Amino acid sequence: MWIKFWSRFFFWVENNWIHEHTEDPWSGVRLIVFLNHTSLYEGLFLGAVPWRLLYSAAGRIVIPAADVTMNRPIIGPILKLFSPKLVPISRKRDDTWDKFMNEIDDDSLVIILPEGRMKRATGLDKNDRPMTVRGGIADILEIVNKGKMVILYSGGLHHVQKPGQWIPKIFREIKMNAEKLDIAQYIEEMRSKGDQDFKTTVVIDLERRMDKFCPEEHTAEK
Repeated sequence: MWIKFWSRFFFWVENNWIHEHTEDPWSGVRLIVFLNHTSLYEGLFLGAVPWRLLYSAAGRIVIPAADVTMNRPIIGPILKLFSPKLVPISRKRDDTWDKFMNEIDDDSLVIILPEGRMKRATGLDKNDRPMTVRGGIADILEIVNKGKMVILYSGGLHHVQKPGQWIPKIFREIKMNAEKLDIAQYIEEMRSKGDQDFKTTVVIDLERRMDKFCPEEHTAEK
């Protein structure tokens, strides 16, 4: 809630739903998928999340976080304050991933950045590889197999803080689009396509949605 207050005070956070809705779009959410990972300051997008969700999600949030990030001397302890179930994972499919998956129960609200690494100003990751969605999101869908999923499409935060930049720039506009999907229906749709296995189909679909629905990234300061 403190992060939300800080975000609303120092930034202009704009959230647009890409579909019409007559009911609360945040009700029944079990999984939040964040696409277009560009900065460690993406907690600022909480400025667009309603207070009621933050209150109801307290103690229920389960988040995988890169162990290299969690081991940093300043940002690591700050992230650990965000959630008691913020689980460090490696870049490999090993016991750290299993530990994260074991933290998910029927009451969890899972938040994941499925690209697994940050986009640099070049549009590539720190090893100059193209950004892609990783298949772990499919594993999560099979466990969190009911309820609602909200996909948050980021317009990017390089105009606020680029990877490696220590001090963020304040009083900037932050753009995000959002989409709510029924998890069971989404799983059924992905499995019915049949051209690839479930995991590959999910990855292709999320990359397509990211290209289509992410707001245009900020290229100049305002």
